[in-house]
Amino acid sequence: MKIVIWVLWPAFISAGIAEAIFFTLIDPAQLYFFGQPVEWSATATYSTGFLLFWLVCIGSSLMTYFMMPNEVKAALRKAAGEREDLARPKRREPV
Repeated sequence: MKIVIWVLWPAFISAGIAEAIFFTLIDPAQLYFFGQPVEWSATATYSTGFLLFWLVCIGSSLMTYFMMPNEVKAALRKAAGEREDLARPKRREPV
């Protein structure tokens, strides 16, 4: 499960940045798809754009993970296995 988080979380952050940059420069009302103007609402355009950027970024993160040397993957698994939740330290059991 941690491998899924290692792929999806960086892809999510990257997609958010890519969408912010893309839609800062391009107005959704001026988009064309196969020569026809996109007639979706701005919210639908932003949502679809984010999902498409996220898919591209997931592909990039997966390629990075699969191209990593096995030693690095083993070190990541070992470091992640030391704690159940990487966001918080383990609670100590009362004595």
